Amino acid sequence: MSAPETGIALAPCPADLVELVAFRERAGDLGQLAAERGVRLPGPGELVAGPEGLTLSVRPGRWLLLSRPVAAGESARRWAEASRGRCAVADLSSAVAAFLLRGPAVGEMLARACRLDLEPRAFPVGRAAATIMVQVPAILARLTPGMLLLTPATTALHLREWLVQASRPFGLALASDATVSELCKESST
Repeated sequence: MSAPETGIALAPCPADLVELVAFRERAGDLGQLAAERGVRLPGPGELVAGPEGLTLSVRPGRWLLLSRPVAAGESARRWAEASRGRCAVADLSSAVAAFLLRGPAVGEMLARACRLDLEPRAFPVGRAAATIMVQVPAILARLTPGMLLLTPATTALHLREWLVQASRPFGLALASDATVSELCKESST
């Protein structure tokens, strides 16, 4: 999905989403395991792209890993087997919805409902944060040149409808699915 010259493009992003929560005494071991698997675990508020997908952190000792969809539960199962007690592993693929927003007006539109300062100098590419948008929990991550938005699946329809309505004055284009591979290519971190 390419960025529109004007307005906003909104695309769902099907992905497997696995959460890793480090056990305090094994946190160093988890970083080593991730590195062996080709994944870098960023610090809180950061996002990194790798060959397998995106990894972001909005809380200390916790990471969200987005990868291309495979068989239900498979990504989490692989991490759980490899972790051998170093962390808790949760499959959030069905619990969280992902959207990609692109275009020059995305920041202005999101600022209408977001408590974060989304100005690019304050929230540059490679940053991620948890927030509340239109009374719904959300995670925003800045990619090049758009925003990845994660929200609970139970409220995703509400948030999507708000995004559609709020984007109309800027010129909305509903786009086809964005892939995790596209997100990784777009991320410059």
